[in-house]
Amino acid sequence: MGEATDNEAFGKGHHLHLIDGSAFIFRAYHALPPLTRRSDGLPMGAVAGFCNMLWKYLQDGKGSDQPTHAAVIFDHSSRTFRNEIYPLYKANRPEPPEDLRPQFPLTREATRAFNIACIETEGYEADDIIATLACRARDAGGRVTIISSDKDLMQLVGGGVEMMDPIKNKPIGPDEVFEKFGVGPERVVDVQALAGDSVDNVPGAPGIGIKTAAQLIQEYGDLETLLARAEEIKQPKRRQTLIDNAEQIRISKRLVELDCETPLEMELQSLSIREPEPEPLLEFLTRLELRTLARRVADRFEVEPPVASEQPSAPITAAASPAAPVAELPPIDRSLYVTIRDEAVLAEWLTEIAEKGIVAIDTETTGLDEMQAGLVGISLCTGPGRAAYLPLGHVEGTADLFGSGALVEGQMPVERALELLKPVLEDPAVLKIGQNIKYDWKVLARHGIRMVPIDDTMLLSYAQNAGAHNHGMDELAELYLGHRCVPIKELIGTGRTQISFAEVPVDKASEYAAEDAEVTWRLWDHLRPKLAPNHVTTAYERLERPMVPVLADMEMTGIRIDAEHLRRMSSAFAQKMAALEAEIHTLAGGPFNVGSPKQLGEILFERMGLQGGKQGKTGAFSTSAEVLEDLAAEGHELPARVLDWRALSKLKSTYTDALPQHVNPETGRVHTSYSIAGAQTGRLASTDPNLQNIPVRTEEGRRIREAFIAGPGMRLVSLDYSQIELRILAHVARIPALKQAFRDGIDIHAMTASQMFGVPVEGMDPMIRRRAKAINFGVIYGISGFGLARNLRIPRAEAQSFIDTYFERFPEIRAYMDRVVAEAKQDGFVRTLFGRRIMTPGINQSGPAAGGARRAAINAPIQGAAADIIRRAMIRMPDAIRHLPARMLLQVHDELVFEVEETAVPELIEVARDVMQGAADPAVQLDVPLIVEAGQGLNWAEAH
Repeated sequence: MGEATDNEAFGKGHHLHLIDGSAFIFRAYHALPPLTRRSDGLPMGAVAGFCNMLWKYLQDGKGSDQPTHAAVIFDHSSRTFRNEIYPLYKANRPEPPEDLRPQFPLTREATRAFNIACIETEGYEADDIIATLACRARDAGGRVTIISSDKDLMQLVGGGVEMMDPIKNKPIGPDEVFEKFGVGPERVVDVQALAGDSVDNVPGAPGIGIKTAAQLIQEYGDLETLLARAEEIKQPKRRQTLIDNAEQIRISKRLVELDCETPLEMELQSLSIREPEPEPLLEFLTRLELRTLARRVADRFEVEPPVASEQPSAPITAAASPAAPVAELPPIDRSLYVTIRDEAVLAEWLTEIAEKGIVAIDTETTGLDEMQAGLVGISLCTGPGRAAYLPLGHVEGTADLFGSGALVEGQMPVERALELLKPVLEDPAVLKIGQNIKYDWKVLARHGIRMVPIDDTMLLSYAQNAGAHNHGMDELAELYLGHRCVPIKELIGTGRTQISFAEVPVDKASEYAAEDAEVTWRLWDHLRPKLAPNHVTTAYERLERPMVPVLADMEMTGIRIDAEHLRRMSSAFAQKMAALEAEIHTLAGGPFNVGSPKQLGEILFERMGLQGGKQGKTGAFSTSAEVLEDLAAEGHELPARVLDWRALSKLKSTYTDALPQHVNPETGRVHTSYSIAGAQTGRLASTDPNLQNIPVRTEEGRRIREAFIAGPGMRLVSLDYSQIELRILAHVARIPALKQAFRDGIDIHAMTASQMFGVPVEGMDPMIRRRAKAINFGVIYGISGFGLARNLRIPRAEAQSFIDTYFERFPEIRAYMDRVVAEAKQDGFVRTLFGRRIMTPGINQSGPAAGGARRAAINAPIQGAAADIIRRAMIRMPDAIRHLPARMLLQVHDELVFEVEETAVPELIEVARDVMQGAADPAVQLDVPLIVEAGQGLNWAEAH
């Protein structure tokens, strides 16, 4: 960070950072699950996140263009001078959540502990204080950066004042303000006064939104001129609105205009940057039991952190049942771990496991591909401080993929160890716990062991906090146990010097692996009891845990591919790309590297002079797909051809070139891996290779699917839910017209078009149906007029009118959206029909992030319910088709792909369809039928 002294007058060369503290608090509150201080149950989620943000802010302050001065600004109270102007100002704002209120004073204390100026003033909002300090600093010749994305602060941008969006880490300058409001910063207040603000209860002019307000201000110059000349406006309704509401509009301007004369006692020079003082900061962090951050601060200042009280300091979820508190466990002590080197010791551990009926287990391997990696060792844990490592494949020197090499002495033979482990690991009376246990399940299944029953700490976390944070073990350990695990890179290194785990010395491997098993056990002990208080026991037991063996079997089965077909496609793609490059070079007026975004940006926006170019921090123009699509929609050929080239390049590199490299030499098949906890809505994600993003509707995508083939005498069968998300929308939003259409088997898109545009279904223009289809599917994802305009290649105003008409015809959808958003704001999460809980961080924020959070909250119950339904079908499928010569191979969103003997195809389709169409929970009676379409063929394209 830059430095300035308190007695040095603020002026030219100084740079002031003004941090919107209230925004930081709410962002922290909604980004983390509800946490409490273990010693007394004090809510801590917001202040913990707030402290981490401040620490990151201070540590990231390096380089030449850094602040010399900084302050964190807070709202003092909800009532300000604006309530004297308009008593209903912010009257609709909900009260802060109950568990957030006691954290407000702690955030102020935290700011002072980090040695940053902390400012709030009674009767004034934080925005007014920011405005006052920004104006003072600007007038003194200095620079100002406001760290916030709050739209109300955008009126200050310009003349040495800029904003920085802390979520996107992107600057907000005059161009970004114009993009949002349609006017420059100096006229933002005028636009806001006309448009009003429902969140802050600023009345504005009824029926006039941001877009219309911007057009009016651009036409008339400023608000007062507009109001004075309102009689000249041609549209009668708009003219009368402005005349009738002139005084209300002027009041609205006083409400949205920031006060740059807020009475503040401090001088700018007193806001100079200072290093935190270790002692008071560490005392504060230790008192709040933020042990992990305290350790980081101590490491940074090279001091010993204070000794915490004997009370456990790990944060716990506020939803924990008072009747079942988290056990107070001693700290993890790696010196207690045992290395199992002979049968006698292993037998003792197996006896203990059988008696306790529970064990945490983790496998160590030579690589991340569980279908090929060699088994190096197994760690076991039966309770706190009771963990062991069983080394099996550590070698002297260098190991290959399978761990081959001269074995280190003192290890049991793999076959004998697994022979002894098998009865316990397959004993239904012994619960096996793992972190991402599907990996370990597959490694052991390759050795003939099928673990039952199982629990997965990753899925326990995911069931309770999907969308709140990631669910890897290291993150969960810090979040819930206050423990930092040994990083794997400390053992195997990184990059070119990275070694296999088989080459790690046994003593170091034992500490690392046994710790993993103990952390897994402690996470299970912490998370398992919270299922019931969080009302997700059913979701975990019926939608998460049973998926592990189902997916493991699918992944291990794999699917055949025609590598020669893919090689021919790669060659054809290369030729097409070469032809496109030649065409692109002609359009550009000369050769350049089509794959270089920098060179492309210079061609488009400098040489060709196209409009819409935006330069990032590096000075390079953005040539994202969104930018190119906008230019192509305007009729420009070059960006359209570049998009074609990029699409072919991606298909070539991702599929036709890469898929043959993924063929397992032992099975001759491609084995994808599904992430159960990857998407917050419950959708599965396919990786290594990703088989879920092959284009469905393009000729190239169809030809790639032709490369996925059935074995000799077999067929591939595809069963796909028809319009499942629209069916769920019809049910949850209670839309009579849509529900009846689905019951009657009517073309839903044609019916929607008929409802919206007043045209008969018979003989409908396909273009009208296409537009209705785009809106039907787009509304589920909260599509905007801008997005629909891009999809349909039509003017934005026309697209917005389509959306407006849609909501007029189906008002139940708007009511559903409002209901879901209100629930998300109140609870911090939404639920699917089947009980899946999906966290909604950011839903109570303001600014651009709020829109994305709102759209995600609206979509989550719909997409999540669709994911739940196909999960339920997959879980039931193995038993249903067990009597058939068939195997389930792939899941691609709403589709299941099977391999089946040719003679059994009709029966497989009948049985699988019955399972899928009956997959809704009996306790949830959908108002619409689930329909499954089926196809079969020698390859996936024919089946689909």
